[in-house]
Amino acid sequence: MKIGFKLFASLTDYLPSDRKGNRVELEVGEGATISELIARFNVPERSAHLVLVNGHFVPPAQRTSRHLAEGDELAIWPPIAGG
Repeated sequence: MKIGFKLFASLTDYLPSDRKGNRVELEVGEGATISELIARFNVPERSAHLVLVNGHFVPPAQRTSRHLAEGDELAIWPPIAGG
């Protein structure tokens, strides 16, 4: 199944070089989880601060059990400081 995968800010460096901006389209197996994709791209767990699937927040405790579906859009932001 195909999903969209976006990484923002400093996490963009974890995407392959053939990406389009900060997004790649991925072919993943049925039942793929958010945690599996985080691991697949070697994104440090502590750097996956804000995780959204189709614009809805997924808390850290649900990332190993939240299965992705055809057409989902997974977006991940690192912790950001500012003021």
